[in-house]
Amino acid sequence: MGRSVALLLVLSLVRISCSCLDPSSAYKFTGAVCRLTYPAAVVLNEKTTKVIQAAFQHARYPSIKGEKSMGFIGTVEYGFNNLEIHNLSIGKSEFELKENEGIGIYISNVSAVFKGTIKYRYGSWLISVGQTVDFEIDSQIDLVINSKLYCGKGKVAADTSNCYLTFHKLKLLLQGDRAPGWLKRMFTDIVTFTVKLVVKSQICKEINNVANILADFIQEQAEQFISDGNIRVDISLTSSPIIKSNYIESYHKGLVNYNNEASVINSSVFNPSQLSENRMLYFWLSDGVLGPLMSAAYLDGRFIRNIPGTELTDLFQTELSSPRPELLSKWLSSEGPVLKARSVSVPHLWTTTQGTSVRAVAGVELLLANQEKPTLYFETDVTVVVRVSYVEKKLILKATGELIHITKVSTSEGASEIEESLKAYLQEAVEKMGIPKVISYLEPELTALMDEQGLYLFDIINPEVVPQDGYVIVQLDFGFPHHLLVEFLRKTLD
Repeated sequence: MGRSVALLLVLSLVRISCSCLDPSSAYKFTGAVCRLTYPAAVVLNEKTTKVIQAAFQHARYPSIKGEKSMGFIGTVEYGFNNLEIHNLSIGKSEFELKENEGIGIYISNVSAVFKGTIKYRYGSWLISVGQTVDFEIDSQIDLVINSKLYCGKGKVAADTSNCYLTFHKLKLLLQGDRAPGWLKRMFTDIVTFTVKLVVKSQICKEINNVANILADFIQEQAEQFISDGNIRVDISLTSSPIIKSNYIESYHKGLVNYNNEASVINSSVFNPSQLSENRMLYFWLSDGVLGPLMSAAYLDGRFIRNIPGTELTDLFQTELSSPRPELLSKWLSSEGPVLKARSVSVPHLWTTTQGTSVRAVAGVELLLANQEKPTLYFETDVTVVVRVSYVEKKLILKATGELIHITKVSTSEGASEIEESLKAYLQEAVEKMGIPKVISYLEPELTALMDEQGLYLFDIINPEVVPQDGYVIVQLDFGFPHHLLVEFLRKTLD
């Protein structure tokens, strides 16, 4: 009993440790990879000032209390309240990818005015003076953030605790008095040091907060994008992200979950050399992700389609080299014909440099009005090679039939010679009518699914889908839409 418990404990620890491994060890458990190159970081850095502005404005500055002995004046007691920020502006933002260390961000010439009220009292046992007045703090600050990325609870997390503020100007004005007397000057010198510490602490804390909210937001959007309905994809990290001088790369599980059953990846073919640095953004997707997605879609009943009435008769107007059997023409001209097509078994998917191949057994039945049993039923073993592109915000699928074999034909007539005469025609019909018809359904439906997740909002430039042996690479350039960042900041920080 003791050994069993110990074994279970060891196995559980192994599972926990597998959630965030060393990158080289994590490769074989990786189903999806994201590589963001230096040019992409430049585009994102252009939005950094908005994030920093949000951090300054969203920071909650606590009340400050203190006291100091000032010789013959006695003890000075003071308290700041209702500290708010006004007239914020940021000069420029620069960054550096520090290999195996982190991301250096340099924000220069941050100008801001802090406003609030101050209560102060000074004096001794002989005399005591107290007052509550409005104040302003006129500041000019440079900000240096050395951000590290790590694996926190399976997600990319940011540590910006290595944060420095340099105050080029921090001037306290009481009631707008820009020419204070010696007492006020002495008093402002006392509290300035305290104000610096509080502002630095709250700003750095809020930057760390906003950075992690933004990281969570991006990952949640990515997970939502590749999930739909009962089909979910776990993109938790398999290891901490790595930072090179030219790119940032993160490794994700890519496990498909359907009805609480999850796929498994333990022999991924990923290697960093498979990705280059010529484009701004790369996504690497394993067959270990695409295959289970296909299986989940099948189990969810998504590979079923009815083609009724005129849509069906129009489909069979396609000219083929094989003559259409008279019996089939008779059935199609009958009242209310409906063709029902479905995948009989789980489709099998694999990717090569030629494209993504899908093999499936399709079952097709032709029903006429008021008939419970099909007039015609046939099954076909089909293998198609699909190449994917994304043009003008629409998904384009180009499918080529590699292997089409009619494996079963039966009719209500029941004559074997009739069934045999249909085979040649149906085989050509599947290739020249069936496959294009399926593609005509998939293209708009998959485009609509991606649009639901907001892909059309992004400025995607020259995307390419590159099939390789056992995986697919999606590579693209992009322009980050300003309104999305503004909307994120509004929803998150309001």
